[in-house]
Amino acid sequence: MPIKVRIPTPLRKLTNNEEIVEVEAATVGAAIAQLQSRYPGIQERLLDEQGAVRRFVNVYVNEEDIRFLQNQQTPLQAGDELSIIPAIAGG
Repeated sequence: MPIKVRIPTPLRKLTNNEEIVEVEAATVGAAIAQLQSRYPGIQERLLDEQGAVRRFVNVYVNEEDIRFLQNQQTPLQAGDELSIIPAIAGG
């Protein structure tokens, strides 16, 4: 089941400047693992040492924050869109 993953500008150097890549995954965690296998180094920018999504990284499935769903266990279906959005600080 193809899932579209939107890659933020700061991570595109890892994906050969691709803005959208497709993965075949049943969960958000599996999608991140597949991204890592195709684009080494991307996982360490998304996940902390304990394997949780980093505080300053937001991940959305169809515009819903996975922190309010099932985090990395959030199921994915064909046609879903996974968006990786770095948090922006300001003040």
